[in-house]
Amino acid sequence: MLPELPPATLRLAIDRDALAANWRALDRLSGQASAGAAVKADAYGLGVAVAAPVLREAGCRDFFVAHWQEVPALLEHVPPAAVAVLHGPLTAADAAFAKTCGVRPVINSLLQAQRWIEAGGGPCDLMIDTGINRIGLSLGDLPDPVIAQLEIDVLHSHLASADEDSAQNAAQQSRWNAARGVLQHKRASLANSAGITLGPDYHGNLTRPGLALYGGVPCAALAGEISQVVAPEAALLQVRNIAAGESVGYNATFVAPRAMRIGVISLGYADGYLRAWSGKGMLRSMGRSVSVIGRVSMDMTVVDLTATPDLREGDWLRVDYSLPEASSATGLSQYELLTLLGRRFAR
Repeated sequence: MLPELPPATLRLAIDRDALAANWRALDRLSGQASAGAAVKADAYGLGVAVAAPVLREAGCRDFFVAHWQEVPALLEHVPPAAVAVLHGPLTAADAAFAKTCGVRPVINSLLQAQRWIEAGGGPCDLMIDTGINRIGLSLGDLPDPVIAQLEIDVLHSHLASADEDSAQNAAQQSRWNAARGVLQHKRASLANSAGITLGPDYHGNLTRPGLALYGGVPCAALAGEISQVVAPEAALLQVRNIAAGESVGYNATFVAPRAMRIGVISLGYADGYLRAWSGKGMLRSMGRSVSVIGRVSMDMTVVDLTATPDLREGDWLRVDYSLPEASSATGLSQYELLTLLGRRFAR
């Protein structure tokens, strides 16, 4: 038997209080509706085992994942009736799994509706496409007799441009409202994080925030409401001195203008810290800034330690990772910045 693993040289500092506060803020902004939580993609990279209990204790009662494979980990923390699977029952095996577990499939097509009825039916959600043209029933499918057989808990649609001042938002809201008048359902849901800020006409009974729970700010209206939740931290693997004129990293993209003290941290693009951070990233130690130099590689990144002579091998540095600023610096979306964070981080 292998001995116990030594501590990881990567970790995510997760502010659980900020996560809970973000959910409460989004629930308050949802007005008469309740806020659920999108915890797909391992809670947007934070880890569902970390996020789900915090959200549950904050008051969240509805949780959304995308894949059936995400269900078991979530059911360790919340009851089956609280879980909906957005991709729906593509196969008979999917439908049988949902029936056995007691989670709700989100029906996205006439085929999925038929699969669910053939499996015995029961409570489900229904996604209608009001203009994003991804998964979901078209409005023309709604009169089909198989839809009338469904026991719909939540009638969903999804906004394509909630983070913009777009006429598409009102058009989608109007189509969603029309569907609400046609189909029997218990609850209705349209708004994602940014959609919550569009006001009561978009709230229905249930909102589905995702990004903003985890510190993302998808629109200006949320800028004062959302707190940063996660910051990657990496240990220094090695410290060395280089002379003026020596290069650092692949393809010698950085050449030292003077004698420098540099460090190698245990972080690279395999961990989600992509090459976009090359020459741009900043880390901190006790309030002091440490800049990335040279190219980010797969498992390592080099930083300038000239102004921090006390830092030694084994010390930890925290990456500047406020999502709006990080997105602006790298060109990566806030969603990518979160969901790319890899498995090698201790959470």
